[in-house]
Amino acid sequence: MPSIPTRYLLCFALCACIIAAGCSAPGGQPEIASDLPGADLVVHFIDVGQGDSVLVEFRDKTMLIDAGERNAGERVVAYLRAHDVGELDVVVATHAHSDHIGGLGDVISAFPVGRFVDSGQPHPTATYENLLALVEERGIPYTVAERGQTIALDPDLEILVENPGPQPLGDINEDSVVLKVTYGGVSYLFTGDAGRPAEESMMESGLNLDADVLKVGHHASRYASSAEFLTAVSPEISVVFVGEGNDYGHPHEEALKRLQAVGSRIYRTDRDGTVVVATDGRTLAVTTGGAPTVMTTPVGPPPATTAPSSGGVSVTGLDLRDEAVTISNAEPAAVNLTGWTVTDEGARNTYTFPVFVLAPGADVTLHTGPGNDTATDLYWGREAPVWNNDGDLATLADPSGRVASTMER
Repeated sequence: MPSIPTRYLLCFALCACIIAAGCSAPGGQPEIASDLPGADLVVHFIDVGQGDSVLVEFRDKTMLIDAGERNAGERVVAYLRAHDVGELDVVVATHAHSDHIGGLGDVISAFPVGRFVDSGQPHPTATYENLLALVEERGIPYTVAERGQTIALDPDLEILVENPGPQPLGDINEDSVVLKVTYGGVSYLFTGDAGRPAEESMMESGLNLDADVLKVGHHASRYASSAEFLTAVSPEISVVFVGEGNDYGHPHEEALKRLQAVGSRIYRTDRDGTVVVATDGRTLAVTTGGAPTVMTTPVGPPPATTAPSSGGVSVTGLDLRDEAVTISNAEPAAVNLTGWTVTDEGARNTYTFPVFVLAPGADVTLHTGPGNDTATDLYWGREAPVWNNDGDLATLADPSGRVASTMER
């Protein structure tokens, strides 16, 4: 396989139709280009109907996450061969449900596999038991995933296991293997069928969930993709694996609305076919269903134009004794606070927001002391007090320095 996926560079260069659509990140504007030189990381969200299958290519390395139902196995094998895959360095089974692992038997039989990664949660089905027997029969090294582990594919690519935790939640879906893949300034989050309990577990653990591309959990079921989780992830691009006319009613409207609320651009395999998202570590390029359309999106802090109208985001609470500042979003849309600042009187102390999106109608409290950031609480990490108990002034400003709100106590 070529070190840089030449077939995609050629595809991008030959694009006859380039669309200039608004950026999915709040306030951002996409850069439209006909190619993406140096796209070392290419992620294929393979259309397998009502199931998941993701091929991750990084230079000459490959990782496959799931392979759809059993009847999708041959389709995945054909797709891999058509894209010059001769072997798989890593195969991941996110969990034991057949719409994720049913096709893996065909894949493992067709290609040499360097390592098999599994959630390790027992499931008494012939599909799962036969898959484990095949892994053992072929002598493939087996790893049970656990939060905090890394998967070695290439020194320039970070693959972090974010779920399941040290103490499994005891549900096949909630103990799905969740992976965060980062190259340069771009991250992808693959969530299997993780629902709200898993999302809460990941948020409570203090993990950095922020990602530019989200594989939406559980086919965009109403029981996954909570508003708090999506705020923590703040995806620019979301991909939903879903079969046309499926019996489950996926994707559920509630989940789609929550994705839209954080400004994410949504792709669906039932409508868009296979979705390919490539990156050079700085920008993203998306193609769908083999169509000659490229959208590239710069990744980074939002420009000053992301500032909401006056009064939209404001300081609504300042507790001098408890060392806490509350910021509220009265805007009808989510607001990207990345790079915004909170300062005390005279700007003696300055807090700069990390990558953070405040949902519409939501509040976030900034605490002076240390702690693990969540969708509702952020921590300055200071050991000493910041706010003067005899009176102080909190100032909220956007990345350009424009004052959005103040509160005096």
